[in-house]
Amino acid sequence: MSRFVGILDGFWFAKAPATRLALLRILLGAYTLYYVGRRYSLFMRIAATDPTLFKPVGVTSNLKQPISVGVFRKILLATLLANVAFMLGWRHKYTGPLFASLLLWVLCYRNSWSMIYHSDNVIVLHAIILGLTPAADAISLDSFKRIMAESPDDNASLPKNDWCYGWPIQLMNTVTVIIYFLSGVAKVKGPLGWKWAMGESLRSQVAVDGLRKEMLGEGAASLAFTLYDKVSLFRILAIGSLFLELLAPAILLDKRVARLWAFGAFLLHWGIYFVMKITFRYQMSGLLFVSFFDIERIATIFGKTGGE
Repeated sequence: MSRFVGILDGFWFAKAPATRLALLRILLGAYTLYYVGRRYSLFMRIAATDPTLFKPVGVTSNLKQPISVGVFRKILLATLLANVAFMLGWRHKYTGPLFASLLLWVLCYRNSWSMIYHSDNVIVLHAIILGLTPAADAISLDSFKRIMAESPDDNASLPKNDWCYGWPIQLMNTVTVIIYFLSGVAKVKGPLGWKWAMGESLRSQVAVDGLRKEMLGEGAASLAFTLYDKVSLFRILAIGSLFLELLAPAILLDKRVARLWAFGAFLLHWGIYFVMKITFRYQMSGLLFVSFFDIERIATIFGKTGGE
């Protein structure tokens, strides 16, 4: 029993540097600021559309009717301001949870007017984890203020590697792989079951998507026409997809395997884009997978380069 507890402790509470968690906060904060800010006008137009189209989901499910456009504008602006505070690490104890809550509400409200964008889920979950954990103990206005207020001896005693910075990262990784695992389960639990791996269903999905894009004037990806007759290739792609998704939880047991998996999943989304012109921005940017890597080493490399 003690051995099992030791393994579990090593898995969930491995030490990690505060800078790694801080960099994840900054990268996610920069991405969400771009993602929401760039869609400000779109979100406002959606909030002003026909109320009969409003079908609340998630944390907005308790709404019986849309809120006024003016109130939504204030909430959206508050989200952007909280986003900046989150990214800069200013009063993170308060602004972290505030930002995560507002982002969750805004994206649920936006998804209440049209199709549900499931790709938003992982962004919000990562924001919640970083917003509720000590992700601003380094590289932040909070840490700068603390350093300025303390003596050099006190600053030297601050933890640089600790389990409290490691478990949020492991939780982010776990959330990521579970989402992929559920995607794989959905495929094999569908009408075709394990026959989905034969590739014909994937081929048909690409064809239907391409036809819809052609009819709507958007235009299908040219690669879809090139690959359509190659059923064996679609079989390989289907098997590869299921392999990445269904075995995702197992990769958490080894860091090197996890990093190879992250690279494979990254390529998977770019493959989807080239074949179907479907954009998973968070995934394709690579930011979804940075928690699997020791990204604080980048800062160290730049620091050494600058000092030479």
